[in-house]
Amino acid sequence: MKKKMSSEQEEVSMNFLDHLKELRQKLIYSIIFFLISFIICFYFSQTIFEFLAKPLTSILNEGNGLIYTALQEAFLTNVKVAFFTAAFISFPFLSFQIWSFISPGLLKKEKQVSLPALIAIPFLFILGAAVVYYVISPIAWKFFLSFQTAQAEGINITLQAKMNEYLSLMMTFIFAFGLAFQLPVVLLLLVRVGVLTIEQLISFRKYAIVLAFVFAAIITPPDPFSQISLALPVIILYEVSILISKFLSKRKKNQDLDNEE
Repeated sequence: MKKKMSSEQEEVSMNFLDHLKELRQKLIYSIIFFLISFIICFYFSQTIFEFLAKPLTSILNEGNGLIYTALQEAFLTNVKVAFFTAAFISFPFLSFQIWSFISPGLLKKEKQVSLPALIAIPFLFILGAAVVYYVISPIAWKFFLSFQTAQAEGINITLQAKMNEYLSLMMTFIFAFGLAFQLPVVLLLLVRVGVLTIEQLISFRKYAIVLAFVFAAIITPPDPFSQISLALPVIILYEVSILISKFLSKRKKNQDLDNEE
């Protein structure tokens, strides 16, 4: 009996060690992929930064641009650009590695919930970043530039934007909108696992609208258009989450009825 128990413990220990080795291997693959991506992105970091700065440089007066005041500032800014871009590129690969590690231990129902979420997260993040780049940032930068004054009006106040400050502001916007656009994924997961119900989402709608505008007022410039540009997509995504939850709930009920028959 003792020999049988000891053999079972050894088998469990071996399985645990095998899982740790597999996890370590997948983490090593992810780190290598990130490092390769970082090197490539650093080579193109100036081009990537020019792309990120285009919403501002396109509306600046001719001859004006971005400056750096510290000797190492331009280099460190390019490093940050390469790091953020490499992290964004590496996320799908890391998600695949995580999925391949945990999927063998998941039930069929759990796979049906988690796999669509992993696929939707990067797409929704890209959608949020696109809203920032093409809609929010041009309007926000025009608002900030409106505080410049010509010399004929008194003191000559002109913008001399620094590279690192612009990058920090732009990345803050991108991450804020990217995270805000994850709302459907979070709500659908909470509904599928039973933490929230569709009725609770519907009853919480009025509070969600208020919170969306409060969130938008905190992270966007103090002009109505920028705040509405974030709040409206969040509200729409909230409504879309309710509709998808209803659709999935009806489909599940129909499947249960078919199984009973």
